[in-house]
Amino acid sequence: MHRAAIALARASGRLSRTLGQGGGTSLPGRVLLALSTTALVELAGGIEGGVSTVSGTNGKTTTTRMVTAGLRAEGRRVRTNRAGANLLSGVATALLDEGTRDRRSDVAIFEVDEFALAEVVERIPPRGVLLMNLFRDQLDRYGELEEIATRWQGVVSRLPAQTVVIVNADDPLVFDVARGRDGALTFGIEDTSNALGALPHAADSVRCRRCSQPLRYDAVLMGHLGHWHCDACGWRRPTPDFAVSSALLDGVTGSRIEIDTPSGTVRAALELPGLHNVANAAGATALLVTLGCPTDGIGRALSATRAAFGRAERIAVNGREMVFLLAKNPTGANENVRTVLLDDGPLHVLLALNDRAADGRDISWIWDVDFEPLFARSARLTLCGTRASDLALRAKYAGVPADRMDVLEDPTAAIDHALGATPPGGRVYVLPTYTAMLELRTVLESRGLTSAFWKDGE
Repeated sequence: MHRAAIALARASGRLSRTLGQGGGTSLPGRVLLALSTTALVELAGGIEGGVSTVSGTNGKTTTTRMVTAGLRAEGRRVRTNRAGANLLSGVATALLDEGTRDRRSDVAIFEVDEFALAEVVERIPPRGVLLMNLFRDQLDRYGELEEIATRWQGVVSRLPAQTVVIVNADDPLVFDVARGRDGALTFGIEDTSNALGALPHAADSVRCRRCSQPLRYDAVLMGHLGHWHCDACGWRRPTPDFAVSSALLDGVTGSRIEIDTPSGTVRAALELPGLHNVANAAGATALLVTLGCPTDGIGRALSATRAAFGRAERIAVNGREMVFLLAKNPTGANENVRTVLLDDGPLHVLLALNDRAADGRDISWIWDVDFEPLFARSARLTLCGTRASDLALRAKYAGVPADRMDVLEDPTAAIDHALGATPPGGRVYVLPTYTAMLELRTVLESRGLTSAFWKDGE
């Protein structure tokens, strides 16, 4: 039965692409799961190096890309959901290419939606689980962070003893998920030279998970992540097993980092900007080391990793450059703002806000983003998306004069306007939510300037 189910599922993907209904990144998996309860386990079981998962609110796609690059640099054949379809159906779709002689993989790395983690690992027992961070995101779908952390804690407690669990020491919520887990590993940023002066007002989790008293921070890295401790009960951030000992941010183009590991020091020149990508690299390094990759190869792979679609992706358009920085929650948006401000030139910015299901219907989070420094330095501000008027109101309350911003809901018009307002050789920073990012990229795809997101990495 499962062979017929696999054949039908694969056919549904081909049909979806032929009819122009998308890249077939989820439909084949849904078909497979509906037709067979055993095919998924069998497909995953054929991968000798096992399946590892990467989950968290921010950074899943980029971190998975880094891990994939590190494994491929060692000559391993890697199965991954490169298009970012990270529910169980997306993982199933990625596995459907298994089982044919020329497509068998040595190892699989899947990014997994934070709320889908339990379903995925219960179906496919993983070799490794990397948990990145938890930030407030789509409250209308997921609820409060404590709920997700509690779910994750249950997931970790049920994992087989041989599964390696890696958690972010800088995130008190995520670190606590592995409470009582023997052999759990940690990663984090020891270098505090890029720390913030104080917790941002949108910081999400600032109370101790053990005694509910306020946490104290010796250094704030991003959001509620940093070097934390509780004066009341003594709970504190551990020294990470995989620690970023040096992080030199190189403007908006990347960074130079050193990561101390039990196997030696990883040195890399990232082409991905911002401290958040330094954290992504640390998490990726931790998983790669546990999967047996040597540190020198990891450094080269991290240095060679290019931006995933919409995540610090750069697209040349009419003598200008468009830089896409996906922003879907307050912490992610604040980190993107922080990154853009590293550019000391005039700033031309396109903000795109949608409220579709994949973005989250509740867009009130834009009032928790520290847009003010970005708006103050923007020579021109273009606003688009289904909730462009909400962005305009946010900008108005931040003091942006009406003659310095333009509201254009249509993505095509917004792109043309933003490029027209930018001098030749200049750069447009695009900060979109998820579906807005896909719409903007579709416009550029129709002009032959980039490829469809499901072809990313081909």
